[in-house]
Amino acid sequence: MLFLYEYLIAPFVEFAFMQRALAGALMLSVGACPVGVFLMLRRMSLTGDAMAHAILPGAATGFLLYGLQIIPMTLGGLAAGVVVALGAGAVSRLTIQKEDASMAAFYLISLALGVLIVSLRGSNVDLMHVLFGTVLALNNDALSLIGTITVVTLVALAIFWRGLVAECLDPLFLRSVSRLGPPVHFIFLGLVVLNLVGGFQALGTLLSVGLMMVPAAAARFWTSRIEPMCLLAVAIGVASCISGLLLSYHASLPSGPAIILSAGVVYLLSIIAGTRGVLATRVRHASHRTA
Repeated sequence: MLFLYEYLIAPFVEFAFMQRALAGALMLSVGACPVGVFLMLRRMSLTGDAMAHAILPGAATGFLLYGLQIIPMTLGGLAAGVVVALGAGAVSRLTIQKEDASMAAFYLISLALGVLIVSLRGSNVDLMHVLFGTVLALNNDALSLIGTITVVTLVALAIFWRGLVAECLDPLFLRSVSRLGPPVHFIFLGLVVLNLVGGFQALGTLLSVGLMMVPAAAARFWTSRIEPMCLLAVAIGVASCISGLLLSYHASLPSGPAIILSAGVVYLLSIIAGTRGVLATRVRHASHRTA
């Protein structure tokens, strides 16, 4: 029991920075993982990755003007994410280029521009902070921001749940019977940007999408229903945050990558042992052949 306490509980009891890191990571899991489920079901997983890179120039501009202050970097990242989302959508509607191609172009330009902006003022340490985050250095302002984003996300999901589910299953049908199709789509993209901005504070621009997508991808191997999938994705995200923070503390590893790699382990196990994974699929195929 003493061993379990020292390795699993003591770090979160004895150190305030671990408590803040745990609180921020858990709130991110609650808000971002359900959004990741909808991204995956819409086959927009790479769009989330593109949007994560898209916020970098705005956050870097806030850093260039005000240093490592939360509000300027957050507002800059939010503005950049909205501009890229709207720009990519406009290009796909006004030209022959599809949205995935325009999003890829925008995100590559954004990534290069953001790194250049950070390099104008900051050091390599500052660049690593922006790209990979510092979940162990979250302060009260960052926790307040993440908590607000989580609440807004949960409220929006509750209000627009049926529209989001309908658009995932049959977007053309939703647009034919309701005018909610386009508004729901842009509201959803707004939620994606918001959660990436919140994740940016803890995990950086390159890893924030990992907590959004990897638990969602793992949950897909266990259920086909959306509600249980969202709950399971949150549970996987929470477990990954706890195990990643403990691994970071005891092994002196970077906290952000440790969290995402913990989720990656669950994803690999889900591929093999999930009820919709490799083993279960082989068993079903074998039973069908024998029948």
